[in-house]
Amino acid sequence: MGPAQHLNSSDFLLIIAGSGRILAESACKAGLKALVIDLYADLDTREYAFEVCRLPSLAIEEVAPVLDGLVGRYGVGRAVYGSGVEPYPETLDYLDRRMTLLGNAPAVFRRLQDKAAFFAVLADLRIPFPAVSFVAPDSDGGGWLVKPMQGQGGLGIRRYSSGLADRGVYWQKFQAGTPGSVLFLADTHKACVVGFHTQFHADLSAGLEFAFSGLINHAILSAGQKVQLAGWLSQCARAFGLKGLNTLDFIQDGERIYGLEINPRPSASMQCYGELLTCHIAACQGALPEALPAQKGFAGFRIVYADRDLRIPEGLVWPEWVMDRPEVGALCHAGQPVCSVISRRSDPERVEAELAARQQQIFNRLIKV
Repeated sequence: MGPAQHLNSSDFLLIIAGSGRILAESACKAGLKALVIDLYADLDTREYAFEVCRLPSLAIEEVAPVLDGLVGRYGVGRAVYGSGVEPYPETLDYLDRRMTLLGNAPAVFRRLQDKAAFFAVLADLRIPFPAVSFVAPDSDGGGWLVKPMQGQGGLGIRRYSSGLADRGVYWQKFQAGTPGSVLFLADTHKACVVGFHTQFHADLSAGLEFAFSGLINHAILSAGQKVQLAGWLSQCARAFGLKGLNTLDFIQDGERIYGLEINPRPSASMQCYGELLTCHIAACQGALPEALPAQKGFAGFRIVYADRDLRIPEGLVWPEWVMDRPEVGALCHAGQPVCSVISRRSDPERVEAELAARQQQIFNRLIKV
């Protein structure tokens, strides 16, 4: 974008995430100049951001020099992080030392990644969850899953097979039911619900059968279940000191709900609502909103994963309902995300049907390698 001579350092916001598009879009709508560090630098992120820096990873050795350069050029003093930082807590430490971190502190982030401590807190709060183990089960019978301690988006979750040597993982009993999540704002003492969701998952390959592939901001929950979940959120806000936007993932099996994990940062679900970044910043500063942005109808999105090696063809005109668009000529290997499709309609069934149709349209437009 344009030069920065006439802008104040307070106009800028640093965003660091695997994909910074959603946060950059929200920052743009809030009147902020987004400086993005991410792994894709896709066309939409470039459109919304003031500057984008694409890195091969979010490890501190990659991030630190780029971050220092952005601070030197723009004087940026505030930062928000999104999905993708889970394997790199040292990067969050560095970010926290260099500027004001608008989000959960690194210590809170680490505590939630310490699954033994996390589930111990849930047990103390009497929040039910599927059984967990921190040593390998004696056999693969009984429907155990292997989950990474520092996971994101369902990647790395697989069915347990005895005899495999695993490090940095824990084991959890498979629980049948409908996967869901709830997006919420917290101020370290209490929480307010933004919305309940039904999640979609994709079976990409062996070992990638639980990959997160989108959601809709609609969930078939009773009034009592919504009250129950809202109560859990305020309990967790106090127990962990949560602030800003967070999500709780859960499984609904009939009348029972089981907590799975808390993602202590803004999630992709925020794109289903109005501009929420301003609310996130205010909540991080101790002020929950009196009212949330008005929501009409329903919204959902799907991540389109390549079902084979695909190349983005020359002259491709992307429909307006496509987000996270890669560059022309980009190669997307089987199992990798290509883009996202979004739908907003008056009823949830139309949203789900439209997402499926739009996903197929994208496949039809792309070139098999």
